[in-house]
This record gives sequence, C-alpha cells and structure tokens, in this order.
Amino acid sequence: MIRYALLVRGINVGGKNKVIMAQLRQELTELGLENVETYINSGNIFFNSIVPRTKLIENLQAFFERRYPFIQSFSLLSLEDYKKELRNLPDWWNHEMARKDVLFYTEGLDVDQVIEKVNSLELVDELLHFGKLGIFWGKLSEASYSKTAYHKHLLKMPFYHNITIRNANTFDKIGQFLKHKEGDT
Repeated sequence: MIRYALLVRGINVGGKNKVIMAQLRQELTELGLENVETYINSGNIFFNSIVPRTKLIENLQAFFERRYPFIQSFSLLSLEDYKKELRNLPDWWNHEMARKDVLFYTEGLDVDQVIEKVNSLELVDELLHFGKLGIFWGKLSEASYSKTAYHKHLLKMPFYHNITIRNANTFDKIGQFLKHKEGDT
C-alpha cells in the first residue's frame, strides 16, 4: 500500500471549476482509493492505493475526463517521493523569506522545456531550486516582489497552465498528510 498526494490544478479558484471536496472524496473512494482525505478546498487530495503508479495515473485521467473535464493537470507524488525531495532541498528553503512556492510538475509535462524556460529568466531578489517534483522558488523581499521574474513572467510562460503551485506552508502540510495514514489499510 502506497500513500499518495494528488495535487489538482485550478479548482475552486474565484468561484470557477467548483468541486465539492466531500463528494470528490466519496467518488475517489468508489474508484478504489483508500483513506481518502483532502486539505483545504484547492485540490490537495491524499489516499492509499495498491494500484501501480502508471495504471493509477490512467485511472485518474479517465475519471477526471469523465467526471470533472476541467481538471486537465495534476501531480501525483508518493510519500517516498516527498521524503527524497526534502533530503535534496537547498538550505535557503528552510530560512524565512518573503514568499516561497513550489511549482509542481504535472503528469505528462515536458519538464526539460520548463527548466529551460525558467533558466532563461533574469532573477531579481529570488532563488530557484529545480527538484524532482517541481521548482522551488523563493522570493527574498516583499518590497521587490513586483520586480521578480516570478511575478512579472510566470503567468505568461507557455507551461503555466500545466503546473500546479503550492506555497511553502502547503508543501509542509502535504508532508504531514502523506505521513498521516502511511501504510494504513
């Protein structure tokens, strides 16, 4: 049994793409996932499964296409994936900053192209780390935030609609939820 986090992009934002979390939990349970939990109302879903990862991704894509066609991008990561990422984070990620976000790569995304595009940006008071799960992006100053590449260019990047972003606090919560029912059956 493997514990997963399913991070869905673009639901319940500004009153659009409404998804009722209790209903989604029930539907995913009916799909065969176990110990389904959600955190806040923005597409953070946790569950256990014995289904191989590739088949799980296919099942989730078919489910979303059928039931929630506006959900076209998601990240699927295991507790083990999360633990590996934590071990490889740079020191700066653990320091106080004005803002810290993780741009999670979604299934099927051309990660090399994303890294190339982001590497071409001129950074202003910001730090980057390219992880296995996503890009860890720290902004050093609230005063200079509007001048950062993150603020000025991210929305215009071709891959923007194919990533899902979580702030540092939510990244920590993801770890807590992944560990919460680890291995329960």
